Amino acid sequence: MTAWMPSDVLGRRLLCGTEYATVRYVGSVPPTSGIWLGVEWDDPQRGKHDGTYEGTQYFTCRHPRGGSFIRPNKANFGVDFLTAIKDRYGLNDEQDVEHGTENAFIFGKKTVEFVGMDSLTECSLSFSRLNQLVDISVRECAVSHAGQKEEISRTCASIRHINLSKNLISSWETVTAIASQIQNLETLNISENKMKFPHTSTSVSSVFSKLKILALNQTEITWTEVLLCAPGWPALEELYLTSNNITVLERPDNVLQTLKVLDLSDNQLLDGNQLHLIAHLPRLEQLILRNTGIFSIHFPDAEFGCKTKMFSSLKHLVIQDNKISQWSSINELDKLPSLRSLQCHNNPLMDTEKNPETLRQLIIAKISQLEVLNKSEILPAERRGAELDYRKIFGNDWLAAGGNWNPEKNKPSEEFLAAHPRYPLLCLKYGAPEEGELKGQQPLTLKNQLLTLTIKCPEKPEQKPVEKKLPESMTVQRVKGLLYRLLKIPGSELKLSYRSSKLEGKEVELDNDLKTLQFYSIENGDCVLVRW
Repeated sequence: MTAWMPSDVLGRRLLCGTEYATVRYVGSVPPTSGIWLGVEWDDPQRGKHDGTYEGTQYFTCRHPRGGSFIRPNKANFGVDFLTAIKDRYGLNDEQDVEHGTENAFIFGKKTVEFVGMDSLTECSLSFSRLNQLVDISVRECAVSHAGQKEEISRTCASIRHINLSKNLISSWETVTAIASQIQNLETLNISENKMKFPHTSTSVSSVFSKLKILALNQTEITWTEVLLCAPGWPALEELYLTSNNITVLERPDNVLQTLKVLDLSDNQLLDGNQLHLIAHLPRLEQLILRNTGIFSIHFPDAEFGCKTKMFSSLKHLVIQDNKISQWSSINELDKLPSLRSLQCHNNPLMDTEKNPETLRQLIIAKISQLEVLNKSEILPAERRGAELDYRKIFGNDWLAAGGNWNPEKNKPSEEFLAAHPRYPLLCLKYGAPEEGELKGQQPLTLKNQLLTLTIKCPEKPEQKPVEKKLPESMTVQRVKGLLYRLLKIPGSELKLSYRSSKLEGKEVELDNDLKTLQFYSIENGDCVLVRW
């Protein structure tokens, strides 16, 4: 039987055994006697109906079988904040207390940091030492309310970081009641608490004046409610809002101006244009949009070759697990003035190239300032190789679209520039591709243009030699792409050379990725050597 019963039961969160639920009805259910609680389970498989019993609808549920009736004595409405701390850290059981490091005690399995201790002998094990706690976790401790007024501030004056995730908190009021008694709160995680948030703007107060990191994942908060609460977070730097069914955004006017990190992952946004509404957060450096359903990115305020005024401080962007299928979205990212790191795995676009090494090179060539791609650093040599290769691969398209080696006649079409906005800049950087380079791009059909080569790894004897037929116009770069599929070693790490079947003992280094096998006079029967 629960030790505490709230007076305002409707809307309260509870535990029944190990299952979480929300109270949707309190009262009688004829023909039975006594009081029942109608609850909506977090796990709808736990339920029996939608709130309707014997033809009478007592409450509603999101899921047609997400509801049940339970007796009040089966409901656990949770404990207050301080009781949870005491239970979690075993402060009632001296046998569970042992010495830890110089400035910490170990209570049960938890190490608790203390402030201002010169030695362990100065610390008594009394409950009053709670006021030295700095970083606490009461995750899954059934916390549902703050407790007696001012009790937290009297006993936990030094707390700075709190993990309150997956408890029984039913409203933002409860969070405020706890936080109002903690003067120096910097980090707060209240994820996995389904709660009610204010529907009107909250007044600016000092409750969260020092809060820098806030996690509200899986709390069912809307973006509108975020903005209504945001005036109370004047110093917030990191905000985590994953899995909240947020679909539309609004412009944050005079709020969230200190925000550096925003995570909107696992919210199915209406479209990519929603991002325009948060594009002017002045200090935003990291935007995480994993699995948000976006299929395109566009910054309409800037022409190709120019920088957008949107996301002016954005350095790190995560757009993996989305529906982006067009290269035009990658072209748009070059407009971001501060972008340095990109994660874009698992988008349909990634299926347009069979060779992941080629795909990586194309992205690098299209985004000029990128330094890290999919958590892998882009070294200067890799960037140079990618840009040179890009310039050559699309050289024939450039000529066909009106490009010319004569600057006065060089007028590529708008369609070409839209598909390859960086191409003119690459030509300025490295020079226009030479006619001889582009001839190698023509398709080969004659059998005698194929070379039969043996590929060996001299420093890896366990790697058996393989024989391959390769076109003589194949570039060293593309040979490396082929070897990536065989060896699973990135092309940037491979060093190639060859031994001629006619010149015994002589080894020639293949030192230019853009040159063809024909350029190096490789012939049938020669051996390509691979090292890394």
